[in-house]
Parts: sequence; structure tokens; C-alpha cells
Amino acid sequence: MLCGIDEAGRGPLAGPVCAAAVVLPADFPVDMLDDSKKLRPKQREEVRCVIIEKALAWGVGWATHIEIDSINILQASLLAMRRAFEYLLSSPKTEAGQWPVRLEREISFGLPFPQADIPPSLEAVVDGKHTPELPVPCRALVKADATVHEVMAASILAKTARDQIMEHYSGLYPQYGYEGHKGYPTAEHRKLVLKFGPSPIQRKSFRVQL
Repeated sequence: MLCGIDEAGRGPLAGPVCAAAVVLPADFPVDMLDDSKKLRPKQREEVRCVIIEKALAWGVGWATHIEIDSINILQASLLAMRRAFEYLLSSPKTEAGQWPVRLEREISFGLPFPQADIPPSLEAVVDGKHTPELPVPCRALVKADATVHEVMAASILAKTARDQIMEHYSGLYPQYGYEGHKGYPTAEHRKLVLKFGPSPIQRKSFRVQL
């Protein structure tokens, strides 16, 4: 049994980093999967609905902009992955579309996993060069989001979840245009930060200057 794990949002100047963990059944329609960056927003949303309906288990985890500034973006990404995996174990049947908005709900950084019923055959594959500390065998694989179906699915869930929460923040802080650039370091985003100052979700450890 394979759990794919991936993150979205390492590069933005604002907002949380998001990770997802997914275990797919053998009969999942994998032809619809791809690296989330290669799918149009409408396609990602359509595939997301299928993933959360048909996956054996899935979870989404976050690390806040405050945690990113405190422990750096790599460690925050690994933390989000740990939280996604814990969420997968504890809540595999979350209702469709109910992404966690209260980002502090998951386990804190550095704490051991609570006791959970983990399938003995479960292993994890993470996109990239680094792995989070998990209670199952875990390996890193560069470009896994283009070659491993479970990681493709995780990539799609992480991307759509983060886009959704950045659209939520755009309603709270409309002057920053989060609904468009999603916090990524576009020229327009940099100009808005320099004009209005740091937003309440700004990653202050990231350079904003043009």
C-alpha cells in the first residue's frame, strides 16, 4: 500500500505551505492524473473531486507563515507533510471539500505521532529530495509528481487546497490580489506589498524587493 505525499506553496511570499497525502485504490482511473502544474484550474478541480471520492484515504496538512519564518521553508514543508499524513490516518473519510481553515488544528512541530491504526504494508513516497519523519518507511523521489500516481494525486490536492485558502485570504485582504497570484512572487504582488506594506499573512523571511 503506497501513500503519495507532495506540497504546494514553497515559493510564495505570503500564506501557508500546504501538503497532501493520498492512498489510491487499485482501480483508480489514473489516466486523469498528472502533475498539478500541468493541469488547468478547472481540470484540477474536477480531478480533486474524483480523488476525494475514490481514494482509500487522504489528508491535507498546513504550516503557517509564522512557522515558515520560524523554522524555514524546508522544515515547514516537511511539517505540513507530517500533518497531512497524520490527518490521513486520523480522518480518512472527511467530507468532500471540507479543507481545514483553522491551520493550528494539526499536531505541533516535533511531537511524536499519537497511536494510530497503521496498515503494516503502508509505505510513503515524497516528491523531491527530502522526507518528513513518519512512522512508516518513506523515500524521496525527484519528479515523483510526474511519475507516481499517488504523488500526482497528492500534488493536485495540495495545489487546490492552497489555492482555495488564498482565495479566502483575498476576501480578507483584497488590496493584495491573492485571488490572482496566490501569494507567488510576481512583479504585481511585489509592488502591492511595497505599496501597502506586509500583509497579515506575509512571510517576513522572504525577500520582497523588485
